[in-house]
Amino acid sequence: MNRIAAVLVALLVFGAAKLPLEQSLHNAHRAAYFHSATLNLTLREQIGQGAFLAALSGFRGVIADFLSLQAAAAWENTQWSRVIFLYNQITTLQPRSTLNWEMGAWYMAFDAAQAALDDPKQPRQTLREKARRAFIQQGREFLERGIRNNPDRSVLYNRLGFLLMEKTNDHLGASQAYAKAAEFPDCMGYEKRFALYELCRVPGRESEAYKLLLKLYWSGPSERTPMLLSRIQALEEKLHIPPEQRVYKPAAKTQ
Repeated sequence: MNRIAAVLVALLVFGAAKLPLEQSLHNAHRAAYFHSATLNLTLREQIGQGAFLAALSGFRGVIADFLSLQAAAAWENTQWSRVIFLYNQITTLQPRSTLNWEMGAWYMAFDAAQAALDDPKQPRQTLREKARRAFIQQGREFLERGIRNNPDRSVLYNRLGFLLMEKTNDHLGASQAYAKAAEFPDCMGYEKRFALYELCRVPGRESEAYKLLLKLYWSGPSERTPMLLSRIQALEEKLHIPPEQRVYKPAAKTQ
């Protein structure tokens, strides 16, 4: 009895000592977004028992690559519902691969949306346009979900800004997405400018955009791209900036 009691006490002490270490490891994993993918029964039904067991065994990347090949085949056959279905599974398996989120969103918001608009089987323009908007919305939501899984990377904010700029009239959303992308060390050089270009297109925000464009203009010659200069000039005309205060001063009239 004494031996059993001693073993139980030892197990309790070991468990108590191990708990802080396990909690620390769990917190580190969560900080690294290792818990974003959930291997549940729904995924098992969708990818099959064999693939699910392989994913459980640590072969998520292999299964994701296999599903990517299937998605490529579905894309070639314009099976858009299957493409979306497969990319939902791919990103569940590899939520930290930003390329998968990029590809899935592009297929939805650009390829599938354009195919819906050009669908020869649907004679009604209004229904084609409705389908197009639905695919664009799916692409947007897909990128937003990707951002939630990768909030520490700039690329998906960039792609969201591009999608909103090209496919919707949400210029404020595009501006905010580009501005967020520009905050990261791995950002692209143009994102800060694009955030301001989109802000110029938001009704009521022209004065704010003009001040920020001027700040960027005076930050150095490298920022004075033709697009930035044209946006400044357009806003100076729209806001009726006095000639003597303009970057683009009207040329003096000759007699």
